[in-house]
Amino acid sequence: MHFICSLKNTALSNISYIFQKQNHRSMKIMTIREALNSAIDEELARDPRVFILGEEVAQYDGVYKITKGLWKKYGDKRVIDTPITEAGFCGLAIGAALAGLRPICEFMTFNFSMQAFDRIVNGAAKNFYMTGGKFSVPIVFRGANGNAKGVAAQHSQCFVALYTHIPGLKVMSPTTCDDYRGCFKAAIRDPDPVVMLESEMIYHIQFPTSDEAMDKDFIIPIGKAKIEKPGKHITLATHGLAGVHTLKAAELLAGEGIEAEVVNLRSLRPLDWDTLFKSISKTHRLMTIELGWPTCGIGAEIVARVMENPVFFQLDAPAVRCTAIDVPTPYAENLEYESLPKDHHIADFAKKLCGVTKI
Repeated sequence: MHFICSLKNTALSNISYIFQKQNHRSMKIMTIREALNSAIDEELARDPRVFILGEEVAQYDGVYKITKGLWKKYGDKRVIDTPITEAGFCGLAIGAALAGLRPICEFMTFNFSMQAFDRIVNGAAKNFYMTGGKFSVPIVFRGANGNAKGVAAQHSQCFVALYTHIPGLKVMSPTTCDDYRGCFKAAIRDPDPVVMLESEMIYHIQFPTSDEAMDKDFIIPIGKAKIEKPGKHITLATHGLAGVHTLKAAELLAGEGIEAEVVNLRSLRPLDWDTLFKSISKTHRLMTIELGWPTCGIGAEIVARVMENPVFFQLDAPAVRCTAIDVPTPYAENLEYESLPKDHHIADFAKKLCGVTKI
């Protein structure tokens, strides 16, 4: 079964405090925007084959200021403004990757990637297979995914499930600054096409960032999850912006004596099944949390895999999904808010799953 969300407003401003409680040593505080900007900067400096292209990434510093200062530092050949033609510049980037370069193809939002979907699926994802391993496509497709705030149904879509469905693509959905730096560096150095799905709503949030993550060669292996918060009563598997709400929900649960283990998936294709199954074997309960729609979503895939694996017999309750409501995202901000899962919503349903209240 799955649980459809309908919650009241909670702010994201105290997420830095939550992460600091889990990290007792002194750590650098930075925003996701700064983490991603620094990672792109370092990869441009490290490898002359790397360049970034997209709409307004150069002279305007990027619509979300992710590429701030990079055009002035690296010039027109490394930071390239494109016309408003996703199919065109995406095809150009794939051609550059086939020629030996390592492009970063930015979509202002992944809603616009639909214009280039044929290029991504048939031009990038399938090429290594169809050439018998002769031609790889080392490219990163990145940009904002999912809802923003009041930008209506056509600009508020989560494409996690869609891209994760495609063989030949690797898909990442980071949450913290450590994630963004490590996942991006792994993606740009990988020989295969990687889709990095971000969130406009997370760019401004501050996180403690480890000294290890600030190293120029720090990478997070694609396909490796992280236990963001250990616990013993329930496993909460999540990714991306949903991970922020889930960490806050875990704090609420802790106040009521429920120790939730938060699994930050980070990589969705491939997904770290070993880490997830080990967590389920410890807690004996599972809930997945995502901001995408329930039908054929990441949560649906996880629950199906659990059903097919011996770890199923470790469950003391049915595995459940916490997702967005299965409708186009509303334009009105109050309705949009109610269509997506938030922290106390997650906490309330987790309590029911743990038997604290009746379902």
